[in-house]
Amino acid sequence: MNNITAGFGADLAPVNLYRPVPVKDLSVSARSAPKRLFDIACSFVGLIFLAPLLIAISIVIKLTSPGPVLFAQVRTGLGGKTFVIYKFRTMTSLENGDRVVQACRNDSRITWVGSFLRRSSLDELPQLWNVLIGDMSIVGPRPHAVAHDNYYGALLPAYRDRFRAKPGITGLAQCNGARGPTETLDKMSRRIRLDLAYIERWSLAMEARILVKTVKVILAGDDCAF
Repeated sequence: MNNITAGFGADLAPVNLYRPVPVKDLSVSARSAPKRLFDIACSFVGLIFLAPLLIAISIVIKLTSPGPVLFAQVRTGLGGKTFVIYKFRTMTSLENGDRVVQACRNDSRITWVGSFLRRSSLDELPQLWNVLIGDMSIVGPRPHAVAHDNYYGALLPAYRDRFRAKPGITGLAQCNGARGPTETLDKMSRRIRLDLAYIERWSLAMEARILVKTVKVILAGDDCAF
């Protein structure tokens, strides 16, 4: 396997995904305090400066398709505690809720506005609120639907070690191309390895590099976003 943590000062060590893996815990105060301050600052400033954009997107969604502006779904966070995640709705309103049918390329459920929002990752902006109230972090393992947690957690016990950190809007896995549908065990295994590498080697410098790389990926266009 290639060094997919290159540029972050860490190699991706082999991980036995079929047993729990002892990794550092990002919830302990020595690591969580600076990370939480970083999250509060970023989310608060982001919500203020992006308010006009958030309002504009909300209006366009409301005018172009029936249904709510936001998509809300229960996801699993730190310590296995569930929370409600928010996104801009990108599909028909019938898809809002806890149904777990992952989007695929050329999915007929995705609206034309939603297609743009997904490709640009603007649909994730409401999660700044999730970050501000403490459910999520700016950077961390992406939260999955509860049904996916149960499925992959049963197959790969190390999957649940992802819950040692708050879920993030972006993460080491996402900026290394591990995003989109997780319909195979291999795809999920790669994400788990990246998520655990992030938790184990976390630092504010690493956090900043992930954010910079995320912006580069978005600007360059991500083929996994559709």
